[in-house]
Amino acid sequence: MARPDNGSQRTVMVARGAPLVRVEQLSHVIQTRAQRTVILDDVTFTVPAESLFAINGPSGSGKSTILNMLTGLDRPTTGRVLFAGVELRAKRENALARWRGRHVGIVFQFFQLIPTLTAAENVTLALQLGGGGGVPRRRWRQRALECLTAVDVGAYADRLPSELSGGQQQRVAIARALANDPPVVVADEPTGNLDSQSAHAVFETLASLTERGKTVIYVTHDRELAARASAGIELLDGRVVGSHGMEAAFDSVAPAAPSAEEAGQ
Repeated sequence: MARPDNGSQRTVMVARGAPLVRVEQLSHVIQTRAQRTVILDDVTFTVPAESLFAINGPSGSGKSTILNMLTGLDRPTTGRVLFAGVELRAKRENALARWRGRHVGIVFQFFQLIPTLTAAENVTLALQLGGGGGVPRRRWRQRALECLTAVDVGAYADRLPSELSGGQQQRVAIARALANDPPVVVADEPTGNLDSQSAHAVFETLASLTERGKTVIYVTHDRELAARASAGIELLDGRVVGSHGMEAAFDSVAPAAPSAEEAGQ
């Protein structure tokens, strides 16, 4: 089962392999006076709980835009994203920010670590911004050390990012994403800025998170990395042109109606 989110009043419990994230007829259009640009066009797919899910495609295919929709950083023009049956679009901005802090950990291609903070302090900052993940403030450093140790960089807790290799920095970024114990971790080209050896080690770390009950969604233009996912989609020009491992996930499941609190009313 997907693990409970310690920072939320609502426990996310979805059986392994059952639909956790549902994307339905998603479109994103940028309209100006001069032109109309379609970024995503009628995209539909389902992410099974506790899966390693790949979003593959060339540059400009809409991969990062989908991640922004899945994390609530951007809203679709049409269509919807549901997380455990709750529609993200129905939430107001403040409620969406709180939801994101509790439910999603984000890993960026270029690490995005604060250069003046140590590895442990970068993870602790995520706890502060995300509401603590149910962990008392006095235990934040201990939680940070646990997350760093889980991704094999516990020995570097008191080092600045500049004192770490690229692979070590990305592991710290993964630890930061785990700080609030979110059920979902999303990664945007997480190995794109690394050498091949570091890329392999970082990918193995991400893949292992599914054994801890996490659902991992990652964007990549690398077909080999995409092929290692248990499920995934391939994008081209904003449309899904291929998928694998999702036959059972497309079974129809009626979404739960959100409560007033969940909808941010």
